[in-house]
Amino acid sequence: MPETETWDYTLCIPNDLRAVTVCRKTLRVILALHGLTALTDTAELLATELVANAVRHTKGPAALRVRRSPQGLVWIGAWDTDPEPPEPPVPLAEALEREDGRGLGLVTACARQWGWQPSARFGDRGKYVWCELPAAQLVDHVVRKES
Repeated sequence: MPETETWDYTLCIPNDLRAVTVCRKTLRVILALHGLTALTDTAELLATELVANAVRHTKGPAALRVRRSPQGLVWIGAWDTDPEPPEPPVPLAEALEREDGRGLGLVTACARQWGWQPSARFGDRGKYVWCELPAAQLVDHVVRKES
């Protein structure tokens, strides 16, 4: 497999629900600049869920991290100051019927993989919840389909 361009962005945000919109718009720009617009809708949904959980369920600052691995995966993650693991996702069918608590169910359904890990960032203990999308495969598929 040929090596892919790698990059890594981190956007630090306050504990403010308006920051979710800032993260979504920033993510859109990052993907456009790297020629990954085919990922935008799914990536924005996943980032929105992860960042909204970080802001809603913690009291401290948070961060959005977006990076592309040499294997062509786009990782989207949210760091927050709460070291406790996220609530387990509910099945998507159940999640769609709920008023809240759908976030990780949607992430599970839309991402190639997701997970969490304890993390100390900016001097605060917390956790990092992440998911991945196969950018290289999706872009290659779209290019071949249009050819």
